[in-house]
Amino acid sequence: MKLVPRLKEKYIKEIVPNLCKNLSFTNKMQAPRLVKIVLNMGLGLDGTDNKILKSAEDDLSAIAGQKAQVTKSKKSISNFKTRVGIPLGLKVTLRRDQMYFFLDRLVNIALPRIKDFRGLNPNSFDSEANYSFGVKEHIIFPEVNFDKVDKIRGLDITVVTTAKTKEQARMLLDSFNFPFAKVGIFSADKKKVKKVDDNEKGKDKEKNKELN
Repeated sequence: MKLVPRLKEKYIKEIVPNLCKNLSFTNKMQAPRLVKIVLNMGLGLDGTDNKILKSAEDDLSAIAGQKAQVTKSKKSISNFKTRVGIPLGLKVTLRRDQMYFFLDRLVNIALPRIKDFRGLNPNSFDSEANYSFGVKEHIIFPEVNFDKVDKIRGLDITVVTTAKTKEQARMLLDSFNFPFAKVGIFSADKKKVKKVDDNEKGKDKEKNKELN
C-alpha cells in the first residue's frame, strides 16, 4: 500500500476548504497549491574535484530523497577560471509526493534545528508569488551523515506555487506551518545595518578632516 504524504492529505482535507472560504472561492480548483520545490547547492570551483562533487551529491540526494543533478557552467568566464561544462553545483526538483515528504521534514525537523532561528523572512516572495530562502548549513537535515561531511555547505530552496498574489502564497505556506518571522524582525535588522554604515561614514569623514 502506497504511503500518502501527511501534508498532502492535510492539504486536500483541511487547507483547500479553508483557503476557499477565506478567499471566497466557489471552486476548490481555484485554491492555490504547491507545484514544485527546487533545491540548489552551489559548489563553485569545488565542483571540479570529483571527490567533493560526489560527497555533495550524496548529501543533497539524501536531503531531497531524490537523486541530485549536476549543474554545469554554460559559458566560459576567465576571471573565475571557469569554462563551458565545468560542474558548478547541484540541483533537485521535487514534485508530487516527494515534494510533500520533503516539506514535512523541512518545516518540522530541519528548520527548528537552526541555531538561534528567528523565522523565515516573510518578504521573500517574488513577483510570481513563489518563495525562496537560503539555508546556511545543510547539516540541519538529519539525513546527512555528519561524520562523512567534508565541508558544511549552504543551499537555496524555492517553493513554486499557483498562487495569483503574494498574499495568497503566504496564506498557503502559513497553512503548512511555515515558520515565518514576526513582522519587523528583518526590517529592524536593516535599520541596524544602516545605522552602523552611517556611523562608519561619520568616522571616515572625521579621519579625512584630520588628514587634511
